Amino acid sequence: MRQKWIMGRTGAGALAAALALALVSGCATAEQQAGGQPSAGAPVKVAVVYSKTGLLSAYGEEYLAGFKAGLDYATQGTGSAGSHKLEITYADDAGDPAKAVAATKQYVGEGYKIVAGTADSGIATQLAPLAEQNKILYVSGPAAGDAVTGVNKHTFRSGRQTYQDVATAGTFVGDPKGKKVLVFAQDSVFGQGNAAAVEKVLGAKGATVTKLLVPASTTDMTPFAQQAKQAGADLVFVAWAGATTGAMWQALDQQAVLSSTTVVTGLANSASFSAYGPAASKIKFLSYYFPAAADNAVNTAMTGAITQAGGKPDLFSPDGFVAAQMIVQAVKKADGDNVDSMIGALEGWTFDAPKGSTTIRAQDHAMLQPMFQATLQPDAGGFTPKLVGTVPADTTAPPTSAG
Repeated sequence: MRQKWIMGRTGAGALAAALALALVSGCATAEQQAGGQPSAGAPVKVAVVYSKTGLLSAYGEEYLAGFKAGLDYATQGTGSAGSHKLEITYADDAGDPAKAVAATKQYVGEGYKIVAGTADSGIATQLAPLAEQNKILYVSGPAAGDAVTGVNKHTFRSGRQTYQDVATAGTFVGDPKGKKVLVFAQDSVFGQGNAAAVEKVLGAKGATVTKLLVPASTTDMTPFAQQAKQAGADLVFVAWAGATTGAMWQALDQQAVLSSTTVVTGLANSASFSAYGPAASKIKFLSYYFPAAADNAVNTAMTGAITQAGGKPDLFSPDGFVAAQMIVQAVKKADGDNVDSMIGALEGWTFDAPKGSTTIRAQDHAMLQPMFQATLQPDAGGFTPKLVGTVPADTTAPPTSAG
């Protein structure tokens, strides 16, 4: 403790002044060091639990590249949030909920107050109650399940949710009221979930929603494509995955479904573009993100950093980048890892993200953000997404009761 003696005083007056100054010095914060400079705060531990391996490893790779770029951006290369060094630990959940839960419990036991990651909605819905029980901050990643929004005050998300995907699809036909919407999907949990989401989102806006669910074992798509044509829908929403994707699109094209109505599906990561085949240019795509969709300084910084590191910016790069931005904001504003303070720092926060201006809604932690309309254009190397339009955040904002 450095004391400054006041010269020119004698006797009791000088002693009183000295004692007063000593008391003031003694009350100074522990962050004061020699020279009056703030000291470094205690390091803050962060666990990133993501799919390094497993079925969603491609998404995990995109997320991780974005997270590292975001951490460098948000900390200005220091690796610190305010005066607190961020100590990041990475764990592979392999897409397995049990592994994710076990890893999270381990880190909680070791004193971690922040956990991020998760591409799988099934994992996110198991980690969310764990976060509440253990009073930690949990920031899920690409997991799109609506149930993550509003589940508890300890759980946030760094990406979009299914509601926003479906609402974006609806913008291709304007006001959904009075429109006929057909969900063309596999008869699986995935397909049924998408059908339910379309009914929930577009049905609630006045559309008449029907579904055509195709058995997953089907190899001859023609009869189902004919049914889709006969439905006379204003919008056909396609939810499909797996080895039969190419055959499905070919059948829809051959039966003139693609040329007779508006057919919309989600634009996945770049590895999937070739699956659409010749039908690609006839499909409308709702898009969460592709690198050329956003034109702003943050997106430029993210894509440049990922490319410079030898990676390729893709669908879920923003989820990782935004997660890092959120963690830095939370720790900086809380001046440490006090969980209630970190939650308060994030609720209602509006910030510039790779996709544009983004807001964490205070009531339920929905991530309000722009969405995109796109097409795929053939080029020499395959297909390139082209931006058709940007859908404002308020157009796709889920109701506060979502989840």
